[in-house]
Amino acid sequence: MSSANPATETSHVVSVGDHIRNNIREYGMLIALVVIMLLFQWLTGGVLFRPQNLTNLVLQNSFIVIMALGMLLVIVAGHIDLSVGSVVGFVGAVAGVLVVQMHMNLALATVICLLMGAAVGAWHGYFIAYHRIPSFIVTLSGMLVFRGLTYAIINTTGNGSSIGPFPPAFQIVATGFIPDFTDMGGIHSTSILLTVAIPIVMFFLSWRRRSVNEKHGIDVEPFSFFVGQNLVVAAAAIFIGYQISSYRGLPNVLILMLLLIALYAFATQRTTIGRRIYAMGGNEKATKLSGIDTRRLTFYTFINMGILASIAGIIIATRLNSATAKGGDGLELDVIAACFIGGASASGGVGKVTGAVIGALIMGVLNQGMSILGYQTDSQKMIKGAVLLAAVFIDVYNKNKG
Repeated sequence: MSSANPATETSHVVSVGDHIRNNIREYGMLIALVVIMLLFQWLTGGVLFRPQNLTNLVLQNSFIVIMALGMLLVIVAGHIDLSVGSVVGFVGAVAGVLVVQMHMNLALATVICLLMGAAVGAWHGYFIAYHRIPSFIVTLSGMLVFRGLTYAIINTTGNGSSIGPFPPAFQIVATGFIPDFTDMGGIHSTSILLTVAIPIVMFFLSWRRRSVNEKHGIDVEPFSFFVGQNLVVAAAAIFIGYQISSYRGLPNVLILMLLLIALYAFATQRTTIGRRIYAMGGNEKATKLSGIDTRRLTFYTFINMGILASIAGIIIATRLNSATAKGGDGLELDVIAACFIGGASASGGVGKVTGAVIGALIMGVLNQGMSILGYQTDSQKMIKGAVLLAAVFIDVYNKNKG
């Protein structure tokens, strides 16, 4: 008869050290984000955390986060998309023609722009999935084609440099703020309520996920560590939310971004198609032999990327209040860098939504902090390039060591 303790055999709680080692990628990026934010807060003499700067950080980087969600799935699937910056400019130009020049109904114009982005993604996905042309080549071609089309639209229908301005109603997502219903002495009441409610919901979902994992025999962290880390995250979220609420409240685009993050986190962790994308990126041949149509999966992944790029295109054009020929120029590099900095693997099959969001925030804080300090564009690009190389090097090093 075995003398083992049944309680020990059924326990799936690992030590704090083992839990951190098993999730070193996520914790490493989160710690890096905190360190970078505190560093720039110190270097700028406390300017970075001012309410207006935090609001600008959200407004200026929301579209990076939105596109990083789609790029993450593309990279996890084992591909890359170099065309997203050009697609952003192209969709912005189309939105300018439809709304500014044709005075089309705003809802209809938005739907057409989203369908345009889906069509671009389908174009790329078709050649990549069904003709096996490398995604690097297909999307590089798309980057040139759609940038050229953007120039053609602006030069033909605009004033040679831009199309605008957009109606205020069309700008409400990109530049508007959620309404305030009660006066709380300079503090945005609705934003404060959401600032408190969101961490509570996050804690409940995290607790529920931990309980499910423990029930199914998946290793979980000690409960005290779980509570502690959630309290730290909640405190940070409430602090930042309070700062933003004391300015003009939570931006509409932040609410859109949070909804998309929640949607894609659920899709990647809890849905069949999400698990299949990870399986395909890890081993496409084995995934195909298991009966999964990897070509269709790749096709859908690029359509999704096109839709998110079109959302970003509308946000950028309406935020700038004009569609320009250089709209979204070079943006693909920031989006790809955000995913790799956030822990996505260049070989596919690895990456999380939270990591991509953290990577995008790291890029955003670097941009914001260096701008406040007066760094020139050339210095900013060199520093961001060095950060990207370091992140990928650490990823490769850890993989080889493992």
